[in-house]
Amino acid sequence: VQLVESGGGLVQPGGSLRLSCAASGFTFSTSTMNWYRQAPGKEREWVAQMSSTGGRIHYADSVKGRFTISRDNTKNTVYLQMNSLKPEDTAVYYCNMRRNNRDYWGQGTQVTVSS
Repeated sequence: VQLVESGGGLVQPGGSLRLSCAASGFTFSTSTMNWYRQAPGKEREWVAQMSSTGGRIHYADSVKGRFTISRDNTKNTVYLQMNSLKPEDTAVYYCNMRRNNRDYWGQGTQVTVSS
């Protein structure tokens, strides 16, 4: 299993970023995918989830209405569109897949929201 995140960077408050996670080594089209984040000095927290077909989507309350998870099963990629970014969104963002009670993680991509 390999998960590779990209798209992070420095953005001003109110700005937008789109993260991508390219997946390989497993059957992406049948897998529920998650985004998590970890801010400095804090525990990793779940951000968003999308089922294999996209029929079920869930968001953490802290990002609801601002972030959108999506996926392209033809490209084995899951996305996180982040709008109206706030300084408290600053974190390393991770792609996640859970299978047989085991979590798989990417290396993460840094998102910094600052003026």
